[in-house]
Amino acid sequence: MKHNQLKAFPEDFFWGGSTSAYQVEGAWDEDGKGPSVIDMANHVEGVTDFKVTSDHYHMFKEDVALMAEMGFKAYRFSIAWTRIYPQGAGEVNQKGIAFYSSLIDELIKYGIEPIVTMYHFDLPYALEKQGGWSKRETIDAFEQYAKTLYENFGDSVKYWLTINEQNMLILHPGSIGTLDTSLENPQKVLYQQNHHMLVAQAKAMVLCHEMLPDAKIGPAPNIGVIYPASSKPEDTLAADNYAAIRNWLYLDMAVFGRYNHIAWSYLVEKGYEPVIEEGDMDILAMGNPDFIAFNYYTSQTVGESLDDGNDFSHTGDQHEIVGEPGAYRGSVNPNLQTTEFGWEIDPVGFRSTLRQIYSRYQLPLIVTENGLGAFDKLEEGDVVNDPYRIDFFKKHIDQIQLAITDGVEVFGFCPWSAIDLVSTHQGSSKRYGFIYVDREEFDLKDLRRIRKQSFYWYQKLITTNGEVR
Repeated sequence: MKHNQLKAFPEDFFWGGSTSAYQVEGAWDEDGKGPSVIDMANHVEGVTDFKVTSDHYHMFKEDVALMAEMGFKAYRFSIAWTRIYPQGAGEVNQKGIAFYSSLIDELIKYGIEPIVTMYHFDLPYALEKQGGWSKRETIDAFEQYAKTLYENFGDSVKYWLTINEQNMLILHPGSIGTLDTSLENPQKVLYQQNHHMLVAQAKAMVLCHEMLPDAKIGPAPNIGVIYPASSKPEDTLAADNYAAIRNWLYLDMAVFGRYNHIAWSYLVEKGYEPVIEEGDMDILAMGNPDFIAFNYYTSQTVGESLDDGNDFSHTGDQHEIVGEPGAYRGSVNPNLQTTEFGWEIDPVGFRSTLRQIYSRYQLPLIVTENGLGAFDKLEEGDVVNDPYRIDFFKKHIDQIQLAITDGVEVFGFCPWSAIDLVSTHQGSSKRYGFIYVDREEFDLKDLRRIRKQSFYWYQKLITTNGEVR
């Protein structure tokens, strides 16, 4: 649909940026913090670990000042569960509470809205050793953790996100480095873990509404439009299958409190359906999010499964494979360009994704990740030219405005990432930030913060509320 007149971005639109605790904070074992599954995972050979990252833990005041200089209206970050509960449960670590209190106070000082992700991949290792999300006790631990966050930060934090990219934890656990390769039937176990996470999420949403009636809370999955590989009806059916399994299972549960029927039929067919205990569905029906946060990087394309051993295809990321015999066949989209890392670039698919989510759920949307990873270069005179990132964002922000004009309610854009950090499995060389952090994979150098070309561009865009792109 073409529009003769575009709607402006809302005056109170949350222009900002995002990070996660384990990728930006460093200080992995300082001030009482316990180890997480990320800390104890096997790291990709040839790239850095997460012990220091960008050292945001010690440099957050400088980082927040730079965000304020850019004009951020919001900052979406995650709290490390193991800074609050080093063992996942039990005794609260007051030094962890103090750190996040200081960070939140610093944001508020500059008029930046804190948007807090409660869980971003980094399950406490102590809980993992006891069975992790396979055990129902982890639901209770998460609920207690949520309660502690609300008690300590609820006066200052009005926007909460439950679980970051739960669908990626289930569909691509290998890419996060936390998959138990010894499991005899990993998919069966993963979908039981998924069910427990969904129950934990619902409990956290219920508790938020009870304890913080003025706050808002929502899920934060990775959602992307799914294209059929051709106009062949079987390919369209395959796209429907994958969209249900990848996208709608998670959002249907968060919003409606029920399993998507296509996704459930897939689980039954494969023998992956979880054990649902009495009372679970009642809890799930009580979740009622106030908004939907979602991460979007790319669309995906699938075709009819031929079940011939060739249904699997790489997404461009060497750790992520798409394909499910009997359901859909991974494919590529010849109409799209790709990044240096092989990810397909699809701004128009972003608009389609926004429209699809809003059409299904009629809840306000906030984009909590979107960005371009690249090998940025520091040039003489502390110059980092990243016109490719500016071009990427321009095209995607254009599509947000078109979606708003389509009638989609979007209240924020917090791209990945506010500052350079350590990519989950591609190290510090794959950079996403508006702010360059002067370090290499195994040479921390001075960790100096340097404004990129995109920093100044985003600053101008925020100043004009998206008018100047």
